[in-house]
Amino acid sequence: MGRLGLAALLASGTLLCAVPLIAADKAPVISHALTLDDRPKYDAYFKHLDYVNPNAPKGGAVRLFSVGSFDTFNPFIIKGDPAAGIGYLYETLMLAPEDDSLTEYGLIAESVEVPSDLSYVIYNLRKEAKFHDGAPITADDVVYSFNILRDKGRPVYRYYYANVANVEALGSRRVKFSFSGPPNRELPQIVGQVPVLSKAYWRKRDFSKTTLESPIGSGPYKINSFEPGRFIVYERVKNYWGAKIPLKVGTDNFDTIRYDFVRDQVVALEAFKAGQYDFRVENTSKDWATSYDFPALRDGLVKKKAMRHEQPAGMQAFIFNIRRDKFKNRLVRQALGYAFDFEWSNKQLFYGQYTRTTSYFENSELAAQELPTPKELKLLEPLRGKIPDEVFTKVYSPPRTDGSGNIRKNLRAAARLLREAGWRIVKNQLINPRDGKPLVMEFLLISPAFERVVAPFVRNLKRLGVKGTIRTIDPAQYINRVRNFDYDVIVSTFRQSRSPGNEQRNYWSSSAVKRPGSRNWIGVGNPAIDSLIEKIVAARNRKSLIVATRALDRVLQWSYFVVPQWHIREDRVAWWDKFGRPEIKPAYGIGFSSWWVDPKKDAMVSDRQKAKKIK
Repeated sequence: MGRLGLAALLASGTLLCAVPLIAADKAPVISHALTLDDRPKYDAYFKHLDYVNPNAPKGGAVRLFSVGSFDTFNPFIIKGDPAAGIGYLYETLMLAPEDDSLTEYGLIAESVEVPSDLSYVIYNLRKEAKFHDGAPITADDVVYSFNILRDKGRPVYRYYYANVANVEALGSRRVKFSFSGPPNRELPQIVGQVPVLSKAYWRKRDFSKTTLESPIGSGPYKINSFEPGRFIVYERVKNYWGAKIPLKVGTDNFDTIRYDFVRDQVVALEAFKAGQYDFRVENTSKDWATSYDFPALRDGLVKKKAMRHEQPAGMQAFIFNIRRDKFKNRLVRQALGYAFDFEWSNKQLFYGQYTRTTSYFENSELAAQELPTPKELKLLEPLRGKIPDEVFTKVYSPPRTDGSGNIRKNLRAAARLLREAGWRIVKNQLINPRDGKPLVMEFLLISPAFERVVAPFVRNLKRLGVKGTIRTIDPAQYINRVRNFDYDVIVSTFRQSRSPGNEQRNYWSSSAVKRPGSRNWIGVGNPAIDSLIEKIVAARNRKSLIVATRALDRVLQWSYFVVPQWHIREDRVAWWDKFGRPEIKPAYGIGFSSWWVDPKKDAMVSDRQKAKKIK
């Protein structure tokens, strides 16, 4: 769903049935939820989410970490590096729980109204919803928030909200969003993700600038203390208005949440082992396999668990910047992909933990993994000649090896493709005959931990006559270079949800190619792909969405825009054993917001840590 970008920033028993988009007739239906599935998981009378303990105790402190630094508390603009956890300050109209990602339930909004033609949505706000200063959240605040985000916020908001024609307050607690263009089944949910800001607070300040003034929010936490670039502490709002809302019961249990900022993941891991913070999601296979054999874990003070999930994996990859002339030829990109030996890397570097990614919608029913169906071909045929021919007759699979490290066969295939593209070897260098320049490609990295992954790829590229270099820079420089598309190749992930939509415009559309800060990191600018994106956005039901998404997936796969990497269907989690956890884990997340500090465990861990330091 097109909720990914906004979600990273951040019912009532009197209601009727949930609205399955699309409603049965033209009259709007009043509902506690909006769903893109057949029906929501929770009815209008649910008391709490299944994966929480409704009686979880409040209290205690949790310490977390973030790599890099921060210089602003305004996460909604392109300037600055926002503080980790700043989303705790803000609530949205609706919220999707971690066990029903295709449905949003009322949060600031008590109910929602949508007609069958999807031409508008009306949100009715809860009278108890308040900002931290005690002021009620009104429809004017919602209108102001939408307009300021669209007009002065990150460029992505303008594209995300492109089909919102108008927003207006119909009363103090009633707000209407009107839509343009063809019916879009996810638009009502998209506007439900608007973080609601205080108009009274922000209209006195320049929203386009960074700030270290603690803002007024409406969420379960507010800023307690901070030191720019070093740490920030959030404290639980004692009279938080949403504490009894069914979506929030049993969550937000910690009294304080502290983030300490560290230079890199290597430092972060050592800090965790030393007991300087409490909870960690491990993203490095080598560390997971080799770096968690330390006294506290052996003594049972630290727990380590791989938690299975059902989240779409998206596409993690080496991403070519095809704005650069050297990567514009599809054959060149295809050839370079032959130099990456996943099977060897998985065995030698990753301890066999990963599976090769083949789809931009990996680990979901949206992935194109078989030949196109007649319905897909109906979308693809009008684009013949504008998209790769393989789309129509083949199932994509990246090059494979036997894992021995001997990839001569693959390199021969790569050399043939490069010759076909017009490149020639001169004095052991791959030369472009048009300008006589050698093919040099820089891998821009943010973490030294990834250098060991890139180095074997670079060695294989050298055998093709390609000079590969590795450049690891600090987070601030990295963010600025990526925002301005100043790179040859980066390593990143195109994250996907179970219901893709408007965010696809930000990933692959022609309109996002030159827009600084967009996630069109590749530089895709193909009208054929634009048309498939709009098919996804305009999909009227789940079946048509799957068809359109698989069609797009095929075109992206066969365009060789990236060298696919890998994925894992588990979250690798470690924590100091001071927490209580609900018995049920949500299918699409870890559910950390529903954990709590167990006072007895916390005291035991603290005593053991102090005893060790005294010795």
